[in-house]
Amino acid sequence: MPSKFVDIESPYSAPTPDGVKLNIRYARAAVTDCLRRGEIPYASHLFFTQTGILDDNVPKDREIGILAGKEMIEKLGATTVVYTDLGISRGMQFGIEAALRAGRQVEYRTLGEEWHVEILRREERHSHKDVW
Repeated sequence: MPSKFVDIESPYSAPTPDGVKLNIRYARAAVTDCLRRGEIPYASHLFFTQTGILDDNVPKDREIGILAGKEMIEKLGATTVVYTDLGISRGMQFGIEAALRAGRQVEYRTLGEEWHVEILRREERHSHKDVW
């Protein structure tokens, strides 16, 4: 049974739609990695940026999403887990600094060079692949 709350830091925004799609896939792979480790992951950048919720390209929406996510993980006392295969973005750095200021643990992880192979396979087999 999962028992450790973790806040996932991974890139989201990118200059192109394909870059954003890559970052979404990477964040999904990070969530899966946490679940397989027996953790309870939270990735506000996946939840709040879904179509119809908040738009990451609208500064006020982005700010609302970041602040709401950070408030939740503070209340949970979550460990911040930073996935670094794609680098550390400004948003990720903000999350790292917020965790350190709050005295929460920060852990760095990688998924490895072949992280995309499994996520693409899972996407292809997923029952809602045409929805998301």
